[in-house]
Amino acid sequence: MPLDLDACIEQLLQKQLLAESLLKEICEKTKELLMKESNVIHISAPVTVVGDIHGQFYDLIEIFRIGGYSPYTNYLFLGDYVDRGLFSVETISLLTCLKLRYPERVQLVRGNHESRAVTQTYGFYTECIRKYGNASVWHYFTDMFDFLTLSVVIDDRIFCVHGGLSPSIHSIDQIKILDRFREIPHEGPMADLVWSDPDPDKDEFAISPRGAGYTFGAEVVKKFLEINQMEHILRAHQLCMEGYQVLYDDKLSTVWSAPNYCYRCGNMASILEVNTNGERFFNVFEAAPENDRDGPAQQLLTERKEKVHYFL
Repeated sequence: MPLDLDACIEQLLQKQLLAESLLKEICEKTKELLMKESNVIHISAPVTVVGDIHGQFYDLIEIFRIGGYSPYTNYLFLGDYVDRGLFSVETISLLTCLKLRYPERVQLVRGNHESRAVTQTYGFYTECIRKYGNASVWHYFTDMFDFLTLSVVIDDRIFCVHGGLSPSIHSIDQIKILDRFREIPHEGPMADLVWSDPDPDKDEFAISPRGAGYTFGAEVVKKFLEINQMEHILRAHQLCMEGYQVLYDDKLSTVWSAPNYCYRCGNMASILEVNTNGERFFNVFEAAPENDRDGPAQQLLTERKEKVHYFL
């Protein structure tokens, strides 16, 4: 039977899990699609850029309510789809189906959490086992993560990446020749692209407190943009209490799309709309109301009930 992606998307929008066998097929087909993509994908505006989501499924639906549903809005997602939130499986399942259904209108960039090592620690692995009874689904998705692109360029003007810059990369052409089809290494240019952060108080590169990647300052950004004849760097990766942050005389911005991060941080979130003139507009939003009726408290209650039944 041919894969009915529209039915899969409809099911996922209702927050219903797909069968394990379906996800296997979806991940295989997505790998075939992603394999053909460059490490640097060139796209045109208008496009709506989304930062970290971290398994906050209801907030992803809120993003579609605010920004428009695929394929009517072009989307660029900057990574960190899984971990920490309660619904990583539903979130990555939906985004993968949307990419497969509308490959030209949905771009998925790899974040530092799209890795085997990180997802084993921060929730996605455990969630897959809890929801499917084994680790197969985790294997399907983490194998697929190895194929995700590392960066996107909008209209030859805006360089988009999950984390930031690398002391090993001066020209975007150097990104194009990296071997990305692998687990994210502990160090080197690929690690830097997904782990690094801007530091408003510095000019150059410095050791990162995260233990991976670097921090980088105003001079680094200025040089990178000059060499590559670009205007702006757009990235995610860092919690912003207002939902976004703009640095270095509007040369770099951070977009953060997980409101009330981990269901407790109290932060706003945003999506960034880039129009055909290259103008950027941050659309700021709060946590979706559904989080109140299906959040950590309810999950705890369900788990307690399940434990009671088990012992009875």
